[in-house]
Amino acid sequence: MPNTIRVIGLTGGIATGKSTVARFFTDRGIPVIDADQLARDAVQPGSPALKQIVATFGREILTSDGALDRKRLGSLIFSDSDKRSQLERILHPAIRKLAEARIRQAAAAGHKRLIYMAPLLIEAGATDRVDDIWVVTVRPEVQLERVMQRDCISLKQALQIIGSQMPLADKEHCGSVVIDNSGTEAETISALEAIWAQETGSNRND
Repeated sequence: MPNTIRVIGLTGGIATGKSTVARFFTDRGIPVIDADQLARDAVQPGSPALKQIVATFGREILTSDGALDRKRLGSLIFSDSDKRSQLERILHPAIRKLAEARIRQAAAAGHKRLIYMAPLLIEAGATDRVDDIWVVTVRPEVQLERVMQRDCISLKQALQIIGSQMPLADKEHCGSVVIDNSGTEAETISALEAIWAQETGSNRND
């Protein structure tokens, strides 16, 4: 990876507001690479990764037009850790290749910093892809309420989804910067402005 660009890994749990935080940086001209978008790009029809997925899970995980049926694949791997591991072994190298290409492009364009937004940055073992880890978090009761409202699901379903993920408290311990997004968007932006001022102020060689 180019040593001319600082890559900040932005991560957090479900419904913590990572996209809101990422938009703060986009608005300031900082490139943001979305790992979820890379995962979609990696399995476009005709891609090597999609061919591997079909060979592993069967053609029934394709839509009628040959695209990946994410909902069907998700239901297949949700409660099967072996199948989930199989999928990860296919996806992660493909995502890494795309991420490295995007980072090189940003460095070549003269950017000094870049945000790599990845919900599973820590769980996927992709921390070597970034120079620093920033964690977006919220209070547990706020996360629960937001998941229920966002997905229109029951308390039991929301608890199940949150319980299947790495606890936010554990993620916070992995981050050098923790961004609390429990309050209003204005409060979060104010906190981000202070964090960003410290980040840019501590690197005067930009």
